[in-house]
Amino acid sequence: MTRMKIDRLVPAPGYPSRDVALFVAELEELHERVVLASMALSPGQLGWQPRPGASSAGMLLAHIAVAETHLVQVGLLGEESGHVEDVIGIREDDDGMPLDSNGLPPAALRDRDAAWFAGLLARSAAHLRTAAAGLTDDDLDTDVVRPPRPDGTQRVFNKRWILWHIVEHTAGHLGQLQMLVNLVRGQAS
Repeated sequence: MTRMKIDRLVPAPGYPSRDVALFVAELEELHERVVLASMALSPGQLGWQPRPGASSAGMLLAHIAVAETHLVQVGLLGEESGHVEDVIGIREDDDGMPLDSNGLPPAALRDRDAAWFAGLLARSAAHLRTAAAGLTDDDLDTDVVRPPRPDGTQRVFNKRWILWHIVEHTAGHLGQLQMLVNLVRGQAS
């Protein structure tokens, strides 16, 4: 008897743009993997650092939610500045990233369990789904022009790039998270 495992990425329903529906489906798949990778970790393991100044698993989880929410606010919604705390319940700086070379995880993340971090991700994903609900293919090609940075550079990107960057950013941190999970489990051996 042949055993079969089928994996399919199906566009999320209810979006006028197939591209948006695929970005949302990709992000949902990534969030499932992020949560699955971290759900067996204790609060102590979520706060463990391989060395001072390095990110903990909890910091990565918080950072994913903070970054996604901020990118939706300033990228998709075109807001002047982010207000992450209004959506996910922590401030942009509460992820602790980046840390200085001797830095420890921020107090806002101390003793938090995996369900708490999964809640941050769920709220950031819900925010993205709401913001993306009416986006059309034409909207994705709309440029967002950000105010000049202190160094004088100005960012211009389209909304399609923002959705791609959210997926790319989360995928990169998933790899880091999986590595940290293996390291923290090795500490208990």
